[in-house]
Amino acid sequence: MSSLAAPPQSLDVSNTPAVPFGRLVKVEWRKMLDTRAGLWLLIISAGLLALISGIVLLVVALADVTPPSANDWLNIMTIPVSMLVPVMAITIVTQEWSQRTAMVTFALEASRLRVVLAKLVAVMALGAATIVLAAVLGLVGNVVGAAIAGTDADWNVTVGAFGWALATQVLYLLMGFGFGLLLLSSPAALALYYVYVWILEGGVIIPGIMYVLWFSFDWAQSILPWISMRLSMLPFQLSDDDVRTIEQDLGATLDTGALGIARVITSVLIWVGIPLLLGTWRLLRAEVK
Repeated sequence: MSSLAAPPQSLDVSNTPAVPFGRLVKVEWRKMLDTRAGLWLLIISAGLLALISGIVLLVVALADVTPPSANDWLNIMTIPVSMLVPVMAITIVTQEWSQRTAMVTFALEASRLRVVLAKLVAVMALGAATIVLAAVLGLVGNVVGAAIAGTDADWNVTVGAFGWALATQVLYLLMGFGFGLLLLSSPAALALYYVYVWILEGGVIIPGIMYVLWFSFDWAQSILPWISMRLSMLPFQLSDDDVRTIEQDLGATLDTGALGIARVITSVLIWVGIPLLLGTWRLLRAEVK
């Protein structure tokens, strides 16, 4: 009679070291850039930055106009950054669910929170690189534009204005990331992001709905700065001359004290904090299919 086979021993993985966090960040970084969509989006972002700076310099050369100042370049170069880079923040989250790779991701790393943090670090690193590129192109454009016009470069950007512009771009990245976590759908998150940023708030060139209401009605001047991130940060980003001009047109005071800071905190909580918290809570409990 043949002997019975010994029962298999259980596999003890209790002492297996966790996947290093740096490796998770590298994996998420590769996910952003290894796909054709991610690579082309990055190329388009860099190309659009270079194209916009080139168009501005061409206008200065052909139209014989006063070259943009450093503050103008700062406003110009933030447009493509806020248009395209947050898309990467959205897709780095939603691609796991649209391409059905979430099961593989969360099987290789059981802690979903570590995966979320790795995605966030990766997209913030990409955002920082894009912002640095935009700043360098704006710096070069200011020097070249002044040389073309035969004038001295105007370095009128204050540390405060640059800091608030940088904070705005970081918040837009976090907003896109939060929308992606909350909705887990690329079309829905992108639609929500662009409706808020470009239709409700508006950009440097075309004002949004909330900006028009804020400029037109007394009730909007009291309510909308608590809701709109752009309106709440506006008093901190403008020069003293611009603040006085707007205050004369509005007949109201742009608060940069405790009330202004409270408005910034409230609007950021509405559009960045709440989506990040609720989105993380949803992803930690979402059913993987």
